[in-house]
Amino acid sequence: MRAALIATLLSLSCLPARATASEAGFLQSLDGDWRGTGMVLTKIGGPNLKVSCTLRSDADTSAVSMSGKCRGLAVFTRTFSATVKAAGDGYTGNYVGPSGLPSKLAGNRKGTALNLRVTWARLVNGDRDAMLLIEKIGQNRLRLQTVDKDPASGQPVITSRIDLQRPSMAER
Repeated sequence: MRAALIATLLSLSCLPARATASEAGFLQSLDGDWRGTGMVLTKIGGPNLKVSCTLRSDADTSAVSMSGKCRGLAVFTRTFSATVKAAGDGYTGNYVGPSGLPSKLAGNRKGTALNLRVTWARLVNGDRDAMLLIEKIGQNRLRLQTVDKDPASGQPVITSRIDLQRPSMAER
């Protein structure tokens, strides 16, 4: 009986290591320099603002830290950062956007995408909730997308979508 209990405990202790190993490969695939273009809504119902962005991502086997900058027109520059850590079957972390206030991230990975619930540090579009998608597309592409709820209709609205790729060797 005691041997069976010890064997069961040992086999259970191996489960997180296998899960972490699969997350490690995914997280490390996000490492590097990225640049691209996209759109940002300054407010729901407002016009899309075209932006060009750069992103630096540092990843290890259990976490990824991203720091980026987006420029729109010749008028504004916005910085942002996020740190996300694998935690059991899910992910937790923080996001700091243009307000400079840290917002909480929590969610999980489905395939090649992290689906993270954002809890803003202050009211944004009438509430504190949104979704952040960090999606790896093939070897050299990455999509960052935020979705919020239109306070008037209750419908989801893409509030930012940035498509990034790794710069070619000639561009570095």
